[in-house]
Amino acid sequence: MTQIDNIGKKHDLTVLAIDTSTAVIACAVTQGNAVLAEIQSLAERNHSVNAIIHLQQLLERSQKNKEQLDVIAVGHGPGSYTGMRIAVTAAKTLAWVWDKPLIGISSLEAVAYGGWQSGLARAVQPDAGESAQTIHIVKPKQNEEHWILPVMDARRGQIYGAAFSGHSDGSWSRMKEDGVLLMLDWVDVMLSRLAEESKRGIAIHIWVVGDLSMHEEQANRLRTEAALISSGTVVTLMPYALEGRWIAELARKQLADGLPYSTGAEIHSFAPNYTQLTEAEVKLKEKHALERSGR
Repeated sequence: MTQIDNIGKKHDLTVLAIDTSTAVIACAVTQGNAVLAEIQSLAERNHSVNAIIHLQQLLERSQKNKEQLDVIAVGHGPGSYTGMRIAVTAAKTLAWVWDKPLIGISSLEAVAYGGWQSGLARAVQPDAGESAQTIHIVKPKQNEEHWILPVMDARRGQIYGAAFSGHSDGSWSRMKEDGVLLMLDWVDVMLSRLAEESKRGIAIHIWVVGDLSMHEEQANRLRTEAALISSGTVVTLMPYALEGRWIAELARKQLADGLPYSTGAEIHSFAPNYTQLTEAEVKLKEKHALERSGR
């Protein structure tokens, strides 16, 4: 039990990570900031067949066995209803059978963080290939604030969306919880926020990352209208497919920060984040919460 209690303090934490919430199976084995093995496979209709096979391949390639793993990390959505259940079920089963702690990571946050880091890395070294062996964390320039908006298509003009911010000191924080959003309305919300925040005189760089194929029109509108609000604002559209290394890296960060994870019998109650509330339902819940608080 002592080993589990101190897990977040271990610098060379060995993580087995998996996510199947999108069309991509993303999985990896990392140790500290080293990527020992990684698989990124576009096979949405075969997630249930390939997930366990890929995990077995990862352990073989990384030359790690179950005893050498410290934690299992899983992207628990939101995303494909069936897809995310596959990764969660596989991770829960392995965590229970192997007696390993299980930590859930927002798939949207992993898309945001991974897409942002990939984009920053390309900006720093545009001609350099991405390292297959090491996780390099790139920080924004001094006096820059980055807003990262992950996008997963949720059909009918909707997305699974959220917002995060990254800063030159390396800090990373959430601006908005995961939710189902109308892309058109979400762009309006971010433009309004930009109009307010630009008064502070800080350079803001907005990243729209993830599956942009069905939402390019609104993403381009954000870029065009943001430039009209503040000439110093940069909007980068970054198509990006999730990589397992970022599920593992976020797990490592959360454990270092002392955030909770599941062990033992708690693993059975671990569930995906389905995030299926409509905007109307969300607003109704917010209204009821305000009424209960007496505001």
